[in-house]
Amino acid sequence: MLDNQSTLPRLPVPSLENLKQKYLASCKPLLTEQEFEQTKQTVEQFLSEEGFGQELQKRLLEYDQKQPNSWLEDIWLKKAYLEWREPSLINVNWWCEFKDHPEHPENDLKRPPPRGVLSTFQIQRAAGLISNFVSVQQVINQKQLPAEFIKDKPLCMNQYTDIFGMTRIPGATADTVQNKFPTDSKHIIVMAKDQMYAVQVLADDGSRVTIKEIERLLLQVGQDSLASANEPPIGILTAGHRDNWGQAYAKLQALGNQENFDLINDALFVVCLDDHATKKNIDESHKQIFHNHDASNRWFDKAIQLIVANSGRAGVNGEHSPVDAVVPGNLFNHVLSNEPAVDPQGAKAVRLSAPKKLNWKIDASIEDHMKEARKTAIALIQDTDSCLLQTEIYGSRYIKEVASAPPDAFVQMALQLAYIRLHKTPTAIYESASTRFFKHGRTETGRSMSVESLEFCQSFDNDDILYDDKRKLLKTAIQTQSGYMKQAAMGQGIDRHMLGLRCMIQAGEQEKATMFTDPAYIKSMYFKLSTSNMSPGKWFYGGFGPVVPEGYGINYAIDKDALKFSISCKKSDPNSDVYKFREVFERTLKDLMILFPKRSEVWGIGWEKRFKQEKFEDKAIEQMKKLGKRED
Repeated sequence: MLDNQSTLPRLPVPSLENLKQKYLASCKPLLTEQEFEQTKQTVEQFLSEEGFGQELQKRLLEYDQKQPNSWLEDIWLKKAYLEWREPSLINVNWWCEFKDHPEHPENDLKRPPPRGVLSTFQIQRAAGLISNFVSVQQVINQKQLPAEFIKDKPLCMNQYTDIFGMTRIPGATADTVQNKFPTDSKHIIVMAKDQMYAVQVLADDGSRVTIKEIERLLLQVGQDSLASANEPPIGILTAGHRDNWGQAYAKLQALGNQENFDLINDALFVVCLDDHATKKNIDESHKQIFHNHDASNRWFDKAIQLIVANSGRAGVNGEHSPVDAVVPGNLFNHVLSNEPAVDPQGAKAVRLSAPKKLNWKIDASIEDHMKEARKTAIALIQDTDSCLLQTEIYGSRYIKEVASAPPDAFVQMALQLAYIRLHKTPTAIYESASTRFFKHGRTETGRSMSVESLEFCQSFDNDDILYDDKRKLLKTAIQTQSGYMKQAAMGQGIDRHMLGLRCMIQAGEQEKATMFTDPAYIKSMYFKLSTSNMSPGKWFYGGFGPVVPEGYGINYAIDKDALKFSISCKKSDPNSDVYKFREVFERTLKDLMILFPKRSEVWGIGWEKRFKQEKFEDKAIEQMKKLGKRED
């Protein structure tokens, strides 16, 4: 798994010329001519041979030489996450909802069990998912996960070591992360009715156990959560302001709760058994995974928080600081493609220790901290709206073969066009680009808004412009967007570079940093569209919150013949509306088809019937593979 780590190149510090060219190009569609000329003058002076940018670049290069793996690693972890004091709930954590179990009782989805109970199928699915997650964890722990490549280029696998057992720890002014790899932990934390239990999932000697044994322990948790006296809902503190949580954490330690924190922090992951479920409508059910409507029965500081509703619907809420969602997403594909779960090879029919309930020592100050956290979380949740768009209008096959375009860039152009149609103005756009070609690589910003994309968007609804010309403008815009993303993935973006330069500014030097005090700097990174591609979305779909109060957070997955989107925004912004955006965006996806040939012209008469048969055969093959695994 880690064999290629020593051969991976370090993330480069890009040149100042790269910064100047890309930065000015990204600012141009957002500024007036007069504003752009002023910004251009400021940037050229700042980055000139005599400019302050040269000194900052020199310091950054020197800093890079002192770092063991990457100049960006610690800067990004601290500045993007650990020093951020607003709640991790919605602002930092991502969510994903799983595909329903292949043997899911339909009645449990149509008419979920009543609130206040845990269902049999819920326990069964949770036990199977836990077993599958432990299987993946064991492979990682033993460093046997196959190395990943794009074409012949190896990718950094370091993030996989920061999934299981990883926990964010609150501090007074900044948080820390705690993890041990390989881990010798054998337990998880299970939450039910805001009660917390340490539950063993590996035998004392580290060997695997049957799914039935995990079911037995989960049933014990459910029964005890109903019968025993309630402990205070400490988990709500993880949903509040980080300073409030940091103060409460220190106080709880002083009150004698360190053993509880050790159990939580060392746990492989957290499992939340909810005694309720929302309707079958995924527009509603995803909110249980996103925030649970009131942030109850959660521990938002764990890298993996597996959530199972009493309808059996499931998903994960993940803490973002140590790992980017695409990495655990790769593991989810394995976990879910192996449902229904079967006992792992060599599983022993042993009885594990009974679940250990976490009892808390608190005082009046902790009660106050919990009230404050709950108030903060509820306000944040009530101000957040989200919805989904899942359509089979087309997918990557159509985009590649009919539109002759790369799917990601095509979707980015559709998003930009929809935004401009709705809001009548362009905006800075963030798209996440992975830098895992480099040692300990994380992400870079793909600045998707360009002069070329704006020109296309402004032309599309202009009847005076010919379709041929619109197609040419789209092609040029796509080439620009794809080119930027490729360069960003190769360490030649600008946003992380600018962050690094800013971190080199010393006390009393702020006035010299004219590029960063220029109004265009904030405008160019005020991302009212923050987007992330988690394709193909076959086994799950996910989302995250907006990154600015007037913006949208949009996650998408492009499958062969389908598209999936989640859209979030703040209700308090009068100009943002997820439902209006969804409506305009869905229409935009259809409208773009007018630029391309009819599908029958490319795929021939009867393509619908052929594709339907192909889909049926793919499903049959998938079922046969699962039967084969069961027999093995």
